[in-house]
Amino acid sequence: MSNESTLDLEYVTESFQKSLKENDDVIIDAYIDGYNELVKFLNLIGTVFSFVSSDVKSKIKIMEKHRAGEDALYYESFKKMMKYEKETSLHDKNGFVSGSRTMLRLHRGLDFIRLFLKRLSESEEGVNTCTTCQGSYNETLAEFHPWYIRKAATLAMHALPSRPDLLHKIFGNEEKLTEALTILPQTLKSCDEVYQRVENLYTDFDFHGLP
Repeated sequence: MSNESTLDLEYVTESFQKSLKENDDVIIDAYIDGYNELVKFLNLIGTVFSFVSSDVKSKIKIMEKHRAGEDALYYESFKKMMKYEKETSLHDKNGFVSGSRTMLRLHRGLDFIRLFLKRLSESEEGVNTCTTCQGSYNETLAEFHPWYIRKAATLAMHALPSRPDLLHKIFGNEEKLTEALTILPQTLKSCDEVYQRVENLYTDFDFHGLP
């Protein structure tokens, strides 16, 4: 993993590419590697999404326990995990922390991160980052958050810096920023491919509604 103070898009791209298994599956360890790096985006943009970042860390710890447990074999990939939990009804069992439910939360977060990063990189220099962020949030994560969290997040977005300042905060100095914006389309392509595969699996197993 890279320096904590900036986002390493190359690492994200490599990890997500490594996570692609066969034609329709995603390896969990490589997915989490890429996600761990990508979630630094949430930390770097300020306290706006600290609650999401904190939730991501707790979800990743749950998955690490599954990956180290006696049923680790079934938690190698999304498809294996969902098949195992569906066939054993573990996703519905009281007291069991479902891996499918846990990863669904990360999956939803990825949707927001990829959309906001895409719009931020493509927007004009003087665009209002608050508006960009609110739009991305309302189209993705907001649907799954209670009213009070949506309200608090929307208000906090007004504290976001200008687009140039935010991009420098995320990627570093001018040279690093130029390099990052060159790599970003490939990173977003990898994010999209991973997201779509996972989205399809949740549809196939009818797991989108996990509580």
